Amino acid sequence: MFIISAFISDVVNANEAPSREQIIEQRMSMYVQFQDHIVPWYNLAAIDQYERNIQAVRPDIPKRESTVAIQFSNEYWVGALNPQQEDTSPFSIEYFGGLGLDGNGDGIASRDDDEDIMFTMANYLSKFGPTEEDFKLALYEYYQSEQVVNQILTINKMYKHYDTIDLDTHVFPVPVRGYNYSYKGTWGANRGWGGRRIHEGTDIFAGYSTPVVSTSYGVVEIMGWNEFGGWRVGIRDNHNTYHYFAHLAYFNKDLKVGDIVEPGMLIGGVGSTGYGKEGTSGKFPPHLHYGMYKFNGRTEWAFDPYPSLTQWEKFSRQKKK
Repeated sequence: MFIISAFISDVVNANEAPSREQIIEQRMSMYVQFQDHIVPWYNLAAIDQYERNIQAVRPDIPKRESTVAIQFSNEYWVGALNPQQEDTSPFSIEYFGGLGLDGNGDGIASRDDDEDIMFTMANYLSKFGPTEEDFKLALYEYYQSEQVVNQILTINKMYKHYDTIDLDTHVFPVPVRGYNYSYKGTWGANRGWGGRRIHEGTDIFAGYSTPVVSTSYGVVEIMGWNEFGGWRVGIRDNHNTYHYFAHLAYFNKDLKVGDIVEPGMLIGGVGSTGYGKEGTSGKFPPHLHYGMYKFNGRTEWAFDPYPSLTQWEKFSRQKKK
């Protein structure tokens, strides 16, 4: 259970950046402040995290450098016909059909004020109702994208389950002790099976049935056979990242699509499946193909997981000392 302080206990000097713990506390405090019986804190937090995620990877979207990342368009905030595009008067904003609200009682409805932003988003969500289906409808009406809705629901599911937004721990995908393994950066290497293509991931070579574990908190998005990847599992985390585990020899029998996983949870075992019809195996040495893909609100693309793997390997070794 994440306990919110009545106030932010640590005072940060003007020239000192807040710690990770302080940032988490500030965000949680904001979400809890604006939750109610219709809009729980994790609905607000999931939207805010999604907005933060896309701002980190989209050059066409300005970053909002504040506790809250949610941004409203001028048209949404002040009204499409409002001649004052920077209007902050709640009365004229309402007159012109804008939805921006004063969230802290200072008589100003500002897109630059975290409390006004959170109050406006909470008010928008509350109009749809308290159920998960209501939340899904609200998200679709706002974002007009099933992919975006699914990503936010994934984040929401994890925040609700763990009762915290502090879900950024990562570990190496195979045990760092007790098993032999090797890997190197193979991003962009040529691959010929099924047509010329590049290698979108890192191969971690290990013996058959070496345990494969989740590298992150996330939700299982897909399981099953893929002609390239064989038996594979796809997990979506709270940073719009899709983690792809391929060529498995077996799955964790208790794992299914929709399950929440956490770092170190068993998802399967190293194998050599793939490159053919379902059940094909043994066309290459046993290894785990590990890939990472980022969703930016419009498209999804692969990026090199090798730098992350080296960091997680080091963390996993230190953790087990």
